[in-house]
Amino acid sequence: MDFCQVFVDASYDPGAALSGVRAVVDDDTAIVGCTATGAFTETDTMDRGVAVALVTSDSFRFDTAIATGLTENIHGTVREAIRALPDDVSYPYQSALVLHNGLAGIGERLSLAIQRRFGPHVGFAGGAASDNYRMKSTPVFCGETVAEDALVLVLVSGTQRAVISVDHGHEPISEPYTVTDASDNIVHELDGEPAFEVWKDVVRDHASATFDFDFDADTLTPDSEELSRLMGAYEFGIDQGDGYKIRWPRVAVEADGSLVFAVDVPEGTVLRVMYGSPEKQIDSVRRVAEEAVALAEGDLAGGFVYDCACREIILQDAFSDAVDELASALPAPFAGFETYGELCMQMGQLSGFHNTTTVVFVLPE
Repeated sequence: MDFCQVFVDASYDPGAALSGVRAVVDDDTAIVGCTATGAFTETDTMDRGVAVALVTSDSFRFDTAIATGLTENIHGTVREAIRALPDDVSYPYQSALVLHNGLAGIGERLSLAIQRRFGPHVGFAGGAASDNYRMKSTPVFCGETVAEDALVLVLVSGTQRAVISVDHGHEPISEPYTVTDASDNIVHELDGEPAFEVWKDVVRDHASATFDFDFDADTLTPDSEELSRLMGAYEFGIDQGDGYKIRWPRVAVEADGSLVFAVDVPEGTVLRVMYGSPEKQIDSVRRVAEEAVALAEGDLAGGFVYDCACREIILQDAFSDAVDELASALPAPFAGFETYGELCMQMGQLSGFHNTTTVVFVLPE
């Protein structure tokens, strides 16, 4: 085998899972992976389990690297990882896979730093490691190393170009709001009002008419299951002109009404509250697969899927239906996991971090 990607449920010991995989594959196989909130393949969806994807290829080469200290030094960590990759690869096409600490809150800056180092002609895809919504530990691994606050890069070089596609199923349900007070990934105010209060005012009536569980928006607490479910369904969107980029408010801060996002949201950003129904989520999964097929120049051999953990919150028991929809529209085997954010940077793009979005990376035959 040439390459192996492993997604390990966060309830398991990642080191033990990695050792188990290494005991099966040969010593020359490049192995990367991370912890996951859930994993799946084209044939199975697992709440608790390990998904392993193996690649053997005469037309693709996989070089891997890991670097730590991501939260404190994004550019330095990216520079260290890329320096560990070979610079003498002769294949005509290159792309990359990225796995990183899902609690760092730096996904957008990370995607721009990687693009700056790789250059505009290297597209990449990947996901933020996750841990079943515990928000405690999201290690990644490479080779025999399991590391916290780390970045894994896989340089994929080939005789053909890898296919990358992305889509989501959210639509705006509110007027635009401007971020008037923020620090890094914490939004304190929207239009001068506490961000959590603004969000609740928009969600209150819509959610009451949509969901089948009882709740009072004004008494929701940050640690409640109801709030976690609602924040997965009612996220925020940044207008990109031809669509919206989704931003997940993963935590509400009860004391001052702030919202903690999975990525930086600068002051001046204009946001709308979005809603993604289960039907729209499944539609978007089909679209991302159809786009991958349309972009491919021939048959597809197999690939990797980076899908947000928020989709599980929205879809509940229907999450497996979304995976089945992906499998029916994508004529190739795949393995994927539910992330704390997805990376997708294609040529010509200036922004690469997503939430509640499906990103597909597929290798042609």
